[in-house]
Amino acid sequence: MSQTLKLSQSLEDYLEMVHILCLENKGTAHVKDIAERLSVKMPSVNKAMNELKKLDLVIQEPYTGISLSPVGKKTAAKILARHFLLKAMLTKLGVSEKNANEDACKMEHILSQESLNAIDAFVHDERKS
Repeated sequence: MSQTLKLSQSLEDYLEMVHILCLENKGTAHVKDIAERLSVKMPSVNKAMNELKKLDLVIQEPYTGISLSPVGKKTAAKILARHFLLKAMLTKLGVSEKNANEDACKMEHILSQESLNAIDAFVHDERKS
């Protein structure tokens, strides 16, 4: 995967969910669980997994589930870190946990690295607490 690869918002969401499920399930995720968590149908998950396989981000073997490649783990961890950072900022601003989580999911795909760096500085600056 080249460093300039830009995933669609949808593929980022799928990759992030695979990462979360792999963490919860000792290294593997399953199509059914991804579909349930993202409220999509299983054929949509299969299509997304095929795209992520082409990009060498996931490994999918019959009957064993889906796991992340080393590059997939790194990419998914970055996406999840953006999500947690944005959620932390929103909760620090007084947004409810539920809304902060939902809004962070939308925002994580569109902000520039410059904006994320500024948010990181804001969230971690104890003087602004």
